[in-house]
Amino acid sequence: MAEVLVFHHGHGLTVGVREFAEQLRRAGHTVHAPDLYKGQVFDSFEEGVGYAENAGFDTITARGTAAAEGLPAELVYVGFSLGVLPAQKLAQTRPGAKGALLLEACIPISEFGGAWPQDVPVQIHGMDTDPFFAGEGDVDAARVLVETATDAELFLYPGDRHLFTDSSLPSYDEQAAKQVNHRVLSFLDRIK
Repeated sequence: MAEVLVFHHGHGLTVGVREFAEQLRRAGHTVHAPDLYKGQVFDSFEEGVGYAENAGFDTITARGTAAAEGLPAELVYVGFSLGVLPAQKLAQTRPGAKGALLLEACIPISEFGGAWPQDVPVQIHGMDTDPFFAGEGDVDAARVLVETATDAELFLYPGDRHLFTDSSLPSYDEQAAKQVNHRVLSFLDRIK
Protein backbone atom coordinates (compact mmCIF):
# COMPACT_ATOMS: atom_id res chain seq x y z
CA MET A 1 0.00 0.00 0.00
CA ALA A 2 1.10 3.56 -0.74
CA GLU A 3 1.70 6.43 1.63
CA VAL A 4 0.03 9.53 0.23
CA LEU A 5 0.25 13.25 0.91
CA VAL A 6 -2.87 15.13 -0.30
CA PHE A 7 -2.90 18.91 -0.81
CA HIS A 8 -6.22 20.74 -0.98
CA HIS A 9 -7.40 23.31 -3.52
CA GLY A 10 -8.17 27.01 -3.21
CA HIS A 11 -11.32 26.59 -1.10
CA GLY A 12 -9.24 24.99 1.66
CA LEU A 13 -9.45 21.58 3.29
CA THR A 14 -13.11 20.99 2.39
CA VAL A 15 -15.36 18.09 3.31
CA GLY A 16 -14.89 16.79 -0.26
CA VAL A 17 -11.09 16.72 0.01
CA ARG A 18 -11.39 15.00 3.39
CA GLU A 19 -13.77 12.43 1.86
CA PHE A 20 -11.29 11.80 -0.97
CA ALA A 21 -8.54 11.18 1.60
CA GLU A 22 -10.83 8.87 3.56
CA GLN A 23 -11.63 6.89 0.41
CA LEU A 24 -7.91 6.25 -0.07
CA ARG A 25 -7.61 5.19 3.57
CA ARG A 26 -10.50 2.73 3.16
CA ALA A 27 -8.57 1.23 0.23
CA GLY A 28 -5.70 0.56 2.66
CA HIS A 29 -3.39 3.50 1.95
CA THR A 30 -1.80 5.71 4.58
CA VAL A 31 -2.98 9.27 3.89
CA HIS A 32 -1.89 12.66 5.20
CA ALA A 33 -4.02 15.72 4.35
CA PRO A 34 -2.46 18.85 5.86
CA ASP A 35 -4.38 22.11 6.11
CA LEU A 36 -2.39 24.72 4.19
CA TYR A 37 -4.95 27.41 5.11
CA LYS A 38 -4.63 27.03 8.89
CA GLY A 39 -8.27 26.13 9.47
CA GLN A 40 -9.88 28.44 6.95
CA VAL A 41 -12.32 27.10 4.36
CA PHE A 42 -13.85 29.48 1.83
CA ASP A 43 -17.29 29.22 0.26
CA SER A 44 -16.21 30.84 -3.00
CA PHE A 45 -13.27 30.02 -5.21
CA GLU A 46 -12.46 33.74 -5.49
CA GLU A 47 -12.25 34.17 -1.70
CA GLY A 48 -10.01 31.14 -1.35
CA VAL A 49 -7.68 32.19 -4.13
CA GLY A 50 -7.67 35.69 -2.63
CA TYR A 51 -6.48 34.19 0.65
CA ALA A 52 -3.70 32.32 -1.19
CA GLU A 53 -2.70 35.48 -3.08
CA ASN A 54 -2.55 37.50 0.16
CA ALA A 55 -0.53 34.80 1.92
CA GLY A 56 1.58 34.35 -1.22
CA PHE A 57 1.63 31.31 -3.46
CA ASP A 58 5.24 30.72 -2.39
CA THR A 59 4.04 30.64 1.23
CA ILE A 60 1.33 28.10 0.41
CA THR A 61 3.88 25.98 -1.46
CA ALA A 62 6.32 26.29 1.48
CA ARG A 63 3.58 25.14 3.89
CA GLY A 64 3.11 22.07 1.69
CA THR A 65 6.82 21.40 1.62
CA ALA A 66 6.96 21.73 5.41
CA ALA A 67 4.09 19.23 5.71
CA ALA A 68 6.29 16.62 4.04
CA GLU A 69 9.08 17.08 6.59
CA GLY A 70 9.15 14.20 9.03
CA LEU A 71 7.26 11.93 6.63
CA PRO A 72 8.96 9.15 4.69
CA ALA A 73 10.57 10.13 1.40
CA GLU A 74 8.63 7.39 -0.39
CA LEU A 75 5.37 9.32 -0.82
CA VAL A 76 2.82 9.72 -3.57
CA TYR A 77 1.92 13.40 -3.84
CA VAL A 78 -1.65 14.41 -4.69
CA GLY A 79 -2.68 17.96 -5.45
CA PHE A 80 -6.09 19.43 -6.19
CA SER A 81 -5.78 22.60 -8.32
CA LEU A 82 -3.82 25.03 -6.09
CA GLY A 83 -2.52 21.99 -4.18
CA VAL A 84 -0.68 20.94 -7.34
CA LEU A 85 1.93 23.60 -6.52
CA PRO A 86 3.39 21.76 -3.51
CA ALA A 87 2.53 18.29 -4.87
CA GLN A 88 4.34 18.81 -8.15
CA LYS A 89 7.27 20.61 -6.53
CA LEU A 90 7.81 17.75 -4.09
CA ALA A 91 7.37 15.06 -6.74
CA GLN A 92 9.95 16.76 -8.93
CA THR A 93 12.48 17.77 -6.29
CA ARG A 94 12.22 15.58 -3.19
CA PRO A 95 14.24 12.39 -3.58
CA GLY A 96 12.29 9.17 -3.08
CA ALA A 97 8.94 10.26 -4.53
CA LYS A 98 6.85 7.24 -5.56
CA GLY A 99 4.35 9.09 -7.76
CA ALA A 100 2.21 12.15 -8.37
CA LEU A 101 -1.48 12.69 -9.01
CA LEU A 102 -2.19 16.17 -10.34
CA LEU A 103 -5.89 16.98 -10.29
CA GLU A 104 -7.22 19.92 -12.30
CA ALA A 105 -3.88 21.71 -12.63
CA CYS A 106 -0.35 21.20 -13.95
CA ILE A 107 2.61 23.52 -13.67
CA PRO A 108 5.27 23.72 -16.43
CA ILE A 109 8.02 21.30 -15.40
CA SER A 110 10.57 24.08 -15.88
CA GLU A 111 9.11 25.80 -12.78
CA PHE A 112 10.68 23.17 -10.54
CA GLY A 113 13.91 22.31 -12.29
CA GLY A 114 13.19 21.54 -15.91
CA ALA A 115 12.87 17.76 -15.92
CA TRP A 116 10.44 15.23 -14.54
CA PRO A 117 12.19 12.44 -12.59
CA GLN A 118 12.18 9.39 -14.82
CA ASP A 119 11.32 6.99 -11.99
CA VAL A 120 8.26 8.94 -10.77
CA PRO A 121 4.97 7.95 -12.43
CA VAL A 122 2.36 10.68 -12.81
CA GLN A 123 -1.29 11.02 -13.72
CA ILE A 124 -2.94 14.34 -14.61
CA HIS A 125 -6.73 14.78 -14.63
CA GLY A 126 -8.79 17.73 -15.86
CA MET A 127 -11.84 18.76 -17.84
CA ASP A 128 -11.28 19.53 -21.50
CA THR A 129 -12.97 22.96 -21.44
CA ASP A 130 -12.33 23.97 -17.81
CA PRO A 131 -11.48 27.69 -18.12
CA PHE A 132 -8.61 27.27 -15.64
CA PHE A 133 -7.15 23.89 -16.65
CA ALA A 134 -7.72 24.16 -20.39
CA GLY A 135 -7.90 27.94 -20.70
CA GLU A 136 -4.84 29.00 -18.69
CA GLY A 137 -2.25 26.63 -20.14
CA ASP A 138 -2.29 23.82 -17.58
CA VAL A 139 -3.36 21.27 -20.18
CA ASP A 140 -0.45 22.38 -22.38
CA ALA A 141 1.98 21.91 -19.48
CA ALA A 142 0.40 18.49 -18.87
CA ARG A 143 0.92 17.47 -22.50
CA VAL A 144 4.61 18.46 -22.32
CA LEU A 145 5.02 16.48 -19.10
CA VAL A 146 3.39 13.42 -20.67
CA GLU A 147 5.62 13.70 -23.75
CA THR A 148 8.82 13.89 -21.71
CA ALA A 149 8.19 11.60 -18.73
CA THR A 150 8.69 7.84 -18.84
CA ASP A 151 5.43 6.94 -17.06
CA ALA A 152 2.83 9.68 -17.45
CA GLU A 153 -0.85 9.80 -18.35
CA LEU A 154 -3.20 12.68 -19.07
CA PHE A 155 -6.93 12.09 -18.67
CA LEU A 156 -9.35 14.65 -20.07
CA TYR A 157 -13.02 14.56 -19.15
CA PRO A 158 -15.79 16.29 -21.11
CA GLY A 159 -16.93 19.46 -19.40
CA ASP A 160 -16.07 22.94 -18.24
CA ARG A 161 -16.08 22.55 -14.46
CA HIS A 162 -13.15 23.36 -12.24
CA LEU A 163 -12.92 21.35 -9.01
CA PHE A 164 -15.24 18.69 -10.42
CA THR A 165 -13.62 16.10 -8.15
CA ASP A 166 -14.71 17.69 -4.84
CA SER A 167 -18.02 16.16 -3.75
CA SER A 168 -18.75 19.06 -1.38
CA LEU A 169 -18.75 21.79 -4.05
CA PRO A 170 -21.44 22.79 -6.58
CA SER A 171 -18.93 22.12 -9.40
CA TYR A 172 -18.84 18.40 -8.54
CA ASP A 173 -19.41 16.04 -11.46
CA GLU A 174 -20.21 12.62 -10.01
CA GLN A 175 -19.63 10.59 -13.18
CA ALA A 176 -16.28 12.19 -14.02
CA ALA A 177 -15.17 12.10 -10.37
CA LYS A 178 -15.91 8.37 -10.18
CA GLN A 179 -13.66 7.82 -13.22
CA VAL A 180 -10.92 9.87 -11.57
CA ASN A 181 -11.24 7.94 -8.31
CA HIS A 182 -11.09 4.60 -10.12
CA ARG A 183 -7.95 5.66 -12.02
CA VAL A 184 -6.35 7.08 -8.86
CA LEU A 185 -6.92 3.85 -6.93
CA SER A 186 -5.54 1.79 -9.85
CA PHE A 187 -2.49 4.06 -9.95
CA LEU A 188 -1.91 3.68 -6.20
CA ASP A 189 -2.34 -0.11 -6.40
CA ARG A 190 0.65 -0.38 -8.71
CA ILE A 191 2.98 1.68 -6.49
CA LYS A 192 5.59 -0.53 -4.85
